[in-house]
Amino acid sequence: MEVLDTSIANVSLPHIASNLAASREESTWVLTSYLVSNAIILPMSAWLQRLIGRKRFYMTCVALFTCSSFLCGLAPSLGMLVFFRVLQGVGGGGLQPSEQAILADTFAPEKRGVAFSVYGMAVVVAPALGPTLGGWITDNFSWRWIFYINVPIGIISLLLTSRMVEDPPYLQKIRAMGRPRIDYIGLSLIVLAIGSLQIVLDKGQEADWFNSTWITVLLAIALYAFVVWVVWEWFHPEPIVDVRLFKNRNFATAMCFTFVLGTVLFGTTVVIPQFLQLLLGYPATKAGEAMAGGGLAMLLMMPIAGQLVSRVDPRAMMAVGFFSTAAAMYYMMTHISLQMDFRTAAMLRTYQAMGLPLIFLPSNTLAYVGIPREKGNQIASMNSFIRNVGGSIGIALISSSITRQVARHQSYLVAHATPGNSHFEQMVNGIAQTLA
Repeated sequence: MEVLDTSIANVSLPHIASNLAASREESTWVLTSYLVSNAIILPMSAWLQRLIGRKRFYMTCVALFTCSSFLCGLAPSLGMLVFFRVLQGVGGGGLQPSEQAILADTFAPEKRGVAFSVYGMAVVVAPALGPTLGGWITDNFSWRWIFYINVPIGIISLLLTSRMVEDPPYLQKIRAMGRPRIDYIGLSLIVLAIGSLQIVLDKGQEADWFNSTWITVLLAIALYAFVVWVVWEWFHPEPIVDVRLFKNRNFATAMCFTFVLGTVLFGTTVVIPQFLQLLLGYPATKAGEAMAGGGLAMLLMMPIAGQLVSRVDPRAMMAVGFFSTAAAMYYMMTHISLQMDFRTAAMLRTYQAMGLPLIFLPSNTLAYVGIPREKGNQIASMNSFIRNVGGSIGIALISSSITRQVARHQSYLVAHATPGNSHFEQMVNGIAQTLA
């Protein structure tokens, strides 16, 4: 439900903008607001679970996400929609880390691969299927229903959680020792760093990156706050985020591959539908259908990866997944064109998505190796946070690359599309004869 919302609104932005009398640039705040609040809560969720208990925290997040989803559907203006999306991001930010921590505490290490494979079907497939579902709902109903569909799922989740989920014994002991001290300085620094960085990544291309003063200032603030925050948390006795986990090689390796996973998964999920809609003229539903092949490929590969992860070195699996994904991305970039048909678009997306489960499952499993069980909340929080930051950077890099290529081709056309150019005159005459 939460992961789906990171991509389901992408294909609906033009409809949201026209319905709420907003420009395309203004409508992108519907995505930015969610990503910023979501990114801030993700690394803090482990600390919040210690503060109020995992079950209570998880149910609070589900309730907030469900209520804010309903309010997003009712929003009468863009400003109200952005505000409710902030609340939705706050609620959604605590869901993934809590769910991963519940799985890690419920299953023994040798069975975590299978458990994470089932969970991964939702986490990895949802962003790929989001554009399909969002396009179908927008074309057949209204963009408001992309938010309403969360309500019944959220209510069911609340009922099941209240009956089936309990805090693990070690977390109950930690809470019995007293609530952790609130690290106000660390809290302020992480909000400042992540919030500023997320806005830079989401709005940098639109503002022309470092040619914009406010983007440059925000990036400087983000980098300074991040460095100070890391140093502060490293020496703090009760940090909000235990950055000392990166001393563990397995954890550090897993986070690097998780970053790559987020970059590829979210980056292509956002950019490819825009290419299909804006340049190839596909309606929202058809653009989503072209993306569905990748979702099905990941759905089929996830159980296979789940069986392999307990038998094969996770690092070897991640290496295979990385190189297969890189090869597929290179193949995609060399074959994508304006003459591409629907079948080719769907197959390229399918090839690109097949290697991602070989990164997702081993990285989740490897992250827990050699780390005490009571640190499970921290691992789950960092895993989700790193994946989402990778996604934001992937979207920014791919969007920036496309924009620069478009500008380069436009400059070439301006320089060569002149009356004295024989090829240009021949093309104009051909078009005139066709229209005659």
